[in-house]
Amino acid sequence: MSAWRGRDKSQELERLATLAGEASAEAAHALSEPPAPPAPPDLTAAAFFDVDNTMMMGASIFYFARGLAARKFFTSSDLAGFVWGQIKFRLGGRENKEDIKTHRERALSFVAGRTVAELTSISEEIYDELMADKIWSGTRALAQMHLDAGQRVWLVTATPIELAAIISRRLGLTGALGTVAETRDGVYTGRLVGDLLHGRAKAHAVRALASREGLNLKRCTAYSDSANDIPMLSAVGTAVAVNPDGGLRDVARARGWEIRDFRTGRKAAKIGVPSVLGAGALAGAVAAGMAYRRR
Repeated sequence: MSAWRGRDKSQELERLATLAGEASAEAAHALSEPPAPPAPPDLTAAAFFDVDNTMMMGASIFYFARGLAARKFFTSSDLAGFVWGQIKFRLGGRENKEDIKTHRERALSFVAGRTVAELTSISEEIYDELMADKIWSGTRALAQMHLDAGQRVWLVTATPIELAAIISRRLGLTGALGTVAETRDGVYTGRLVGDLLHGRAKAHAVRALASREGLNLKRCTAYSDSANDIPMLSAVGTAVAVNPDGGLRDVARARGWEIRDFRTGRKAAKIGVPSVLGAGALAGAVAAGMAYRRR
């Protein structure tokens, strides 16, 4: 009997992860405004970057919560929980799935009843105040490398998609896949569509977006710091561990994945030959003169 319950629970988690991924891909497709590529567009290759501790130092949701607290969305005692979670994250470099789920669902509950327009405007301010100087320059250079090759670059994060889209725009990237919060008539209900965009849900989102955008996942690259993102990293042709936690570092070594660590000056000094683009960048030259598909 317990085996059946375990199987049912696993199937339900997979259903929610799939729903979260599909909802995120749909929202990302609608929100993205690809910048004009500096090189002939490579229409079938793209790069996917995790945000927390990969593109940005620390957890984006903590900075978001801190900004909301400053605007009296909740009390300082509420923020204390986020602070403790951030301390564990920064010191350990690891994500605990239940902690993530608790923190992000709490954050969503605080925005229930607020309008999407209001939160988007506030998120713009919070990014400028608290996040802009937390971007890893080494990871940003990797993203630019893909843009220079004419490829699209997407963020993939459990952070609410509206905030993720702002981070993407500020960095000049193509768009973002993030957790989708349910809205009615432009107002947040405080509930999620499916589940957090985390773990397997990220892989579902990347596959769903690839289908919509006409991408060949074998020619795509993914970057992350966390073992939780192994499903996403395994979904593409090239996986790169950035500032990896212990679990991901072990898997990366076992599978021959490239490792980049920008937490010290040893490996962050120079971005050399763009090995992660590989032969795919050359193949993209056949797309010269072609424009991105308009939606």
